[in-house]
Amino acid sequence: MINTGFYMIKSNNKTITLFNEWYARRDNSTGMKEQDVLVELMKKGAFKRLGIGVRFLDTVFFSGICEDSRDVRAVVTVHANCCRSIKAKVHDLKRIMLDWQRFKASPIDETSEFAWSNHSACTESWKQ
Repeated sequence: MINTGFYMIKSNNKTITLFNEWYARRDNSTGMKEQDVLVELMKKGAFKRLGIGVRFLDTVFFSGICEDSRDVRAVVTVHANCCRSIKAKVHDLKRIMLDWQRFKASPIDETSEFAWSNHSACTESWKQ
């Protein structure tokens, strides 16, 4: 899944065109998240047509609500993606903070048992 929360982009005519196309489609794509719209653009060849190369961040280091990091010891940031509302983001980020505190307080030999809490508020926010 594409996570559209972090960008490192050189601004030029190609990237400006991509963002213009992406945001125009996003605003007219009922029921689709911005990630879904970007995936659709990618599948339809927009990146190739514009001559844009893309690299994705490894979710080992950048955990998110859509996809948890596989290794809590390697996480450098958590992205509150895949939430429809600020209320859901805040709820689930508070749970993530509690998870982090639990991890930091656990003995080293117990970290292999670590599991992130369910991000239920964000999941439920899409059903409303």
